[in-house]
Amino acid sequence: MHLFNIFTAAFSLLNIGRGVLGVPNPNSEHNLVERQARTTPILTVFPGQAALPTLADIINLNATNGTFLPIQNIQGDILVGMKKQLETFYFFHINDPASFKTALNSYVPTITSTATLLSPASSQPLAFVNIAFSSTGLQALGITDDLGDSQFSSGMYADATNLGDSLSTWESPFAGTNIHGVFLIGTDQLAPQDSYVSFYVSGIVSTFGSSITEVDRIDASARPGDEAGHEHFGFLDGISNPAVAGFSTTVLPGQTVVPSGTILTGRLGDVALRPSWTLDGTFMAFRKLQQKVPEFDAWTLENAIQNPEGTLTVQQGADYLGARMFGRWKSGAPTDITPLVDDPTLGADPQSNNNFDFAHANSSLISDQSRCPFSAHIRKTNPRADLADANTINHAIRAGTPYGPEVSSSEASSNTSTQDRGMAFVEYQSTIGNGFRFQQINWANTANFPPLKTVTPGIEPIVGQGSPRTADGLNPVDPSVGYTVPQFVIPTGGEYFFVPSISAITDVITAS
Repeated sequence: MHLFNIFTAAFSLLNIGRGVLGVPNPNSEHNLVERQARTTPILTVFPGQAALPTLADIINLNATNGTFLPIQNIQGDILVGMKKQLETFYFFHINDPASFKTALNSYVPTITSTATLLSPASSQPLAFVNIAFSSTGLQALGITDDLGDSQFSSGMYADATNLGDSLSTWESPFAGTNIHGVFLIGTDQLAPQDSYVSFYVSGIVSTFGSSITEVDRIDASARPGDEAGHEHFGFLDGISNPAVAGFSTTVLPGQTVVPSGTILTGRLGDVALRPSWTLDGTFMAFRKLQQKVPEFDAWTLENAIQNPEGTLTVQQGADYLGARMFGRWKSGAPTDITPLVDDPTLGADPQSNNNFDFAHANSSLISDQSRCPFSAHIRKTNPRADLADANTINHAIRAGTPYGPEVSSSEASSNTSTQDRGMAFVEYQSTIGNGFRFQQINWANTANFPPLKTVTPGIEPIVGQGSPRTADGLNPVDPSVGYTVPQFVIPTGGEYFFVPSISAITDVITAS
């Protein structure tokens, strides 16, 4: 208990994540928002997701195994996964580096740490704020160190065609290297939409003034009601993030445990040569992924498949096809465990919904797709037994949020998207080429992955990019039938960022 008191007192003295936004006006509407007391946590554990550890849990873990992750110094969004009700991405360009550094130095108390997000709700701020920089952003600030990641140095726009993107679909704010950084602002929905976020955005504007220019802003939020935690196609998301050694106090059945250096730069498992100041940072791959939901729904109906018993309606056959494309039913239940029918209880149970690896007694791992197609989204992006359950280096933490409105009745009836919606996709890793980029290029986009199968699996049908867009094994009655799958997820922009530790911001970024 004595150690816990010392640890929490240190967090209080550091005052990380609770600071003010410029000079408060006691008569302003924003100050009234600032004075509201929080009674529930910022982050939400959606059904099927792993619970977050507490500060006491992490202290006990580190006392037991001798490791120590300074979570008061690690920016908050990195380790917590997909647990935001509301999130805004505020992309900016630095106009005046000197003024920006001065403003950022004063703003550091508002940058939210992991420790703050795991604190009791009453000591959490109205919203969390994190900051990340592109390679050109660091250069604008006079930081020319080689951070040990070639993809970061070049930027995502230069990498887009390697990722399989068509630059014709990229939106102008992301074309080139004009984006120098991004503020991530996350909160819950205890107040009317945008009230907390608008308060924090206005604080950024007032603090940084003309030293920055807004390049783009994406407002994202969890879907309403029972769809909370589901992405726009309707599938429960954020289930299979890895457990991070030194942070995850509970490992769920089937969950992969990765060294902290798989996610955090400079930690055990990160073998790249980097400047010492990058310790406890991470590289963030951001993607704006547009989702063609009415078109997806129409295509699965048109191509509805039948179960071996021949008892499905057309809508049930469409849902069955969608489940096999993802490898999970919309509830989150994996088809590898329940191949023929959805099981919402299983989908909502984090103790069970990830407890599989595609291998089964009396079943051939190289030929049997009856439970889960080789091309399914969850199999392509987390191959488990297909790589002998030995893969850890290519894991990363996903932390994105859906953006855009629900499908309108006119869109549904016309089978045509007229509004922009999708996923503000975020993935954290210590090396972009091992995490996001490897998953996209070597796994999702590669037709003969997973390897050593009796058939060519084909492209991953959801996020896979490239041509031909053929996927094998989706129909369990006749697995030899190959499907040509339209592109339902379209990348419209993105960037690679470095998310520094909080001490790196004060000691290096604002001081250089």
